[in-house]
Amino acid sequence: MERIYVDHAATSPMHPQVIERMTSVMKNQFGNPSSIHSYGREARHIIDEARDVLAKSIHANPNEIIFTSGGTEADNYAILGVAEAYKDNGKHIITTKIEHHAVLHTCEQLDKQGYEISYLSVDENGVISIEELKKELRDDTILVTMMYGNNEVGSIQPIKEVGEILSNHQAIFHTDAVQAYGVEQIDVADLKVDLLSVSAHKVNGPKGIGFLYAKKGIKLSPRTFGGEQERKRRAGTENVSSIAGFQEAVKIADQEAETKTKQFMEFKNRFIQILENEEITFHLNGLLENSLPHVLNLSFPGTDVESMLVNLDLAGISASSGSACTAGSIDPSHVLVAMFGKDSERIRNSIRFSFGLYNTMEQIEKVAEETAKIVKRLTRS
Repeated sequence: MERIYVDHAATSPMHPQVIERMTSVMKNQFGNPSSIHSYGREARHIIDEARDVLAKSIHANPNEIIFTSGGTEADNYAILGVAEAYKDNGKHIITTKIEHHAVLHTCEQLDKQGYEISYLSVDENGVISIEELKKELRDDTILVTMMYGNNEVGSIQPIKEVGEILSNHQAIFHTDAVQAYGVEQIDVADLKVDLLSVSAHKVNGPKGIGFLYAKKGIKLSPRTFGGEQERKRRAGTENVSSIAGFQEAVKIADQEAETKTKQFMEFKNRFIQILENEEITFHLNGLLENSLPHVLNLSFPGTDVESMLVNLDLAGISASSGSACTAGSIDPSHVLVAMFGKDSERIRNSIRFSFGLYNTMEQIEKVAEETAKIVKRLTRS
C-alpha cells in the first residue's frame, strides 16, 4: 500500500540536495568555526555564506541573523530576551490566543514572574481585530508577539498593519514566521517587524536548526552563556552541517516558491471539489484565500477526530489534527476553541491536511477520495 504524507505543517522531508550538502560538510568541513586554522576558516566560511543567503531571503542584513536550534528556541529567545532587556520600560506583553505553544508557554512563564499578558481574540476565520490590538496597547507595553501564519488553520495575520501601528510605539514587534517562511514573500523592512522566528525543518531542511532575525539596535538578554558565538548573543559551537543544509533548503524554496504556491492552491481546490462531488458535508476552518497555501483544515460533522485519523492511517494517509491525541482522550485545539468556542462541534471533528515536497495531484485526489469514503462510513450509523 502506498503511503501518502500530508502532514508537512508538522515537519517536512529533507530535500535530497540538502542531504547531499550536509553529508559533504560532515565529511569534509568538520572544523570548529572559532578555530583560526584552515579547518576552522572553512567552517566559518560556510556559516558566513549561509547567513548571507538567509538574510537575503527576508531582506535583512547578515549580522541580524542569529542561528538557533529551531523555531521554539527562536521564539523563546525573542520573548524572554526582550522581557529581560526592556523590563524597565514596562512589563506588559500582547500576544494572541492562537499562537504556537512555544509562544504561549513562554508567556505563561513570564506571567508567573510578574509580567502582564494580554491575549487577543480572533474571529471565525482565525484573524485578530486591529481595533482590539489598539485597545490593548498601553504605554507600558514592551512586546507584541504574533504569528505570521497559523500552523493549524493557515490564517494569515495583518502583520504589515500591526507593524505600522507599532512603528510609533516603544513596543518591540516579534512574529513567529515558522509556518509562513518559504511559502510567503517576507520583507522585514516592509513589514516593520523587529524580530522574526524561522525553523529549517518546515522548508525541507534538517531538524534542530533555525534562526531569529533581530533588527539592528534591538536589545536581547542572552539565554545561553559560554563562548562568544553569534556576536555574544547565543553561546555554543555552531551546527555547521545543519546550517549548510538550511542554506541549501532556502535556496531551493526560493527558486520554487511561486510554483509551489500555485500548486498547493490547486491541491486545495481539487480536494474540496472532490468532497463536494461526493456530497460530503464539511466546513472550511479558516479562509481559502488569504491563508497559507499548503494548509487545509476541514471539519466533518458527525465524525470524531480520533476515528478519522485512525481510519486515514489505515488507508495509508498521514494527516493530523490540531489536537494533542492520547490514548482515550483528546485535548481540544486551542486554535479552534479561540475561533469557534469550547462548545463547538468543530473542535472534535477537524482534520488538517498540509502539502509539500513529493505530493502530486494524483496523491491529493486519492486522499480526498479516501477521506470521502471514511466520512460516509463513520456517519452511516
